[in-house]
Amino acid sequence: MGGAAGTEVAVSWGVTPSHGPRLLEMMRSELRLRHYSPRTIEAYEGWVKRFVRFHRLRHPSEMGAPEVSAFLSDLANRLEVAAATQNQALAALLFLYQRVLMSPLDEPVFVRAKAAERLPTVLTRTEVQRVLERMEGTPKLMASLLYGSGLRLMECAELRVKDVDLERGEIVVRQGKGAKDRVTPLPSQLSVELGEHLARVRAQHRLDVAAGAGWVALPEGLERKLYQAGRQWPWQWLFPASRVHTHRQLNQRRRHHFHESALQRAVRIAGLVAGLSKRVTCHTLRHSFATHLLDAGYDIRTIQELLGHRSVTTTMIYTHVLNRGGLGVRSPLDFPR
Repeated sequence: MGGAAGTEVAVSWGVTPSHGPRLLEMMRSELRLRHYSPRTIEAYEGWVKRFVRFHRLRHPSEMGAPEVSAFLSDLANRLEVAAATQNQALAALLFLYQRVLMSPLDEPVFVRAKAAERLPTVLTRTEVQRVLERMEGTPKLMASLLYGSGLRLMECAELRVKDVDLERGEIVVRQGKGAKDRVTPLPSQLSVELGEHLARVRAQHRLDVAAGAGWVALPEGLERKLYQAGRQWPWQWLFPASRVHTHRQLNQRRRHHFHESALQRAVRIAGLVAGLSKRVTCHTLRHSFATHLLDAGYDIRTIQELLGHRSVTTTMIYTHVLNRGGLGVRSPLDFPR
């Protein structure tokens, strides 16, 4: 938050040194203590800020269940947000009151929005090929892994060199959704291209190191435990950004990973250029990975493991989108006469 509004919030929230740590800093600390992902932490902080702004910068400790209900009602009725969005806002505020303010709200009072049960959009193998043919360079290689290995968008963007084993044909996904590691296949069709890509990335890394750069961000507390690892080859991003930036606190010249928004845009444009009537996103490629494996006869629990789903129920949705008609049956109009 910037400008006058940011100053007002700072004063309202009691962030002067005499009032102790800021509320958001306390919340961030509690979330990290429980190993929430960086993106979840960012989302939760965003909801707390929106909650405070909605109630004209009142401090959350001065509010309670009625104010939370009013905020959630505004999200649903005026802004018409999706059920998942509304539920995330509720989860953030429940965490704030229970873990940070130590004043738990009466959770049963709040009605969780019922998410619509929508079937995922799935491409045929021909359609996937048409999309990939209209891409090039790093985005094409990353999109090929989204489909060929069933990766989520950020799982692909945050791959490191050490996570890819060309000889074994495996990719290790570290700290996926739910903070779980898993192994997924590396398409043999991509081995040569990925090997050439790694050679280019390594050459660039050597130039960076020679120029006093070559650092990357490390997960969790490894920047303190293994400080030099941030400059070592195994820890480099598999898909690094084209530009170097300076981390001011550590005085390190780093490369971020290839930005996820650039990949999202490339996939979306490729779908449009391919002339597909379906909405094509990065997650569409992951959906297609699961459905095509199921169609090829692979066991549902094997696919569950490859996708990193906590429950097989989540994976079961792909049984409804197989390319065999509505529910895998033939229409009576197609019966022989």
